[in-house]
Amino acid sequence: MTDPFSPPQPLDPVLDKALASIRADLRDEYLAPHQDPWIVGYSGGKDSTVVLHLVFELLLSLAPEDRRREVHVISNDTLVESPLVMGHIDTVQDELRRAADAWRLPVHVVTSRPDPDATFWVNLIGRGYPSPNRTFRWCTDRMKIQPTSRYIRDQVTVSGEVILLLGVRRDESATRAGSVARYDNGQRLNRHNDLPGCMVYRPIVDLSTDDIWEFLGATMPPWGGSHTALIKLYRDAGGGECPVVTQKSDAPSCGTSSSRFGCWTCTVVEKDRSLEGFVEAGFAEFGPLIAFRDWLVSIRNDPHRRMARRRDGRITVTAEGVFVPGPFTLQAREEIFDRLLDLQAAVGRQLISPDEIARIKTIWADDAAQGALWAAEACAL
Repeated sequence: MTDPFSPPQPLDPVLDKALASIRADLRDEYLAPHQDPWIVGYSGGKDSTVVLHLVFELLLSLAPEDRRREVHVISNDTLVESPLVMGHIDTVQDELRRAADAWRLPVHVVTSRPDPDATFWVNLIGRGYPSPNRTFRWCTDRMKIQPTSRYIRDQVTVSGEVILLLGVRRDESATRAGSVARYDNGQRLNRHNDLPGCMVYRPIVDLSTDDIWEFLGATMPPWGGSHTALIKLYRDAGGGECPVVTQKSDAPSCGTSSSRFGCWTCTVVEKDRSLEGFVEAGFAEFGPLIAFRDWLVSIRNDPHRRMARRRDGRITVTAEGVFVPGPFTLQAREEIFDRLLDLQAAVGRQLISPDEIARIKTIWADDAAQGALWAAEACAL
């Protein structure tokens, strides 16, 4: 296996040939006789970095009059991202903006974020949603899919149709290979399953993981700097990125048992091995984040911290006679909130925003009023 952290080496002739074909396809597609904008999904990880590299390289290779189509580079910030990964994304985005401005490229660098009423803390602390797990993963849709999909739909409204470029590869996993096969129509572009007017382009779908590391280790990003910081990020974490997700069929890739970069609050995985890797690599300040995340896992099914009724007032019992508890109690939510504020002070970085706090307190007041109403109704029976 290729060592991704070895000094740059000349590209293998087979990989060089594969990349030449990919570059030719990208050029042919970009110069097609229409103005449909490209949207590049950039997660900060190795695969999306390679796609971004190739797209930026293509734009630089074209004459100014041929750069007719807009290119949107979109990243997603769930507001609870791994701090080091989000820092890396911010740095690359700044480099992209400076380079695009200097070369007058039609590149727009944007970040999608969840709706203020759909953030992790508003749902968990405000509404009392139990910490996400494999059977109730409420976070992915609200925090990743909806914000990015909203941006794509907005561009479809403006342009009529868009092309979404993703760093998806068959070699990632058996699940990913199955997903690629399921939506592959044998053409370069595949219609998005959930977003009308959006075509999906997967330029590096047939590259292997070794190919990706070899490319990153042997080339310099066309926007400046190097890929060294990205390689070090993987070395420190021993993980992989949570990719850009725009449909629920891709959700299993976010929050799997593998070591992936993603939300530091992720309770879907048993252990956050990437964040643990950062701590072992010397970033001890992230240790308290791991402890807090593990505590959220431990209290999820504590019957003393869960309400009997769901948020709509129903009491749920499955067909097998199993009682399903409702959200966290108001007391449990207050406990989580207080601990989070203590954690925020301890690590010296903002973990929850003032706007989120204000929304949480509004929800608490509404829930307290509803609880009093239910109690009065129970007494009247």
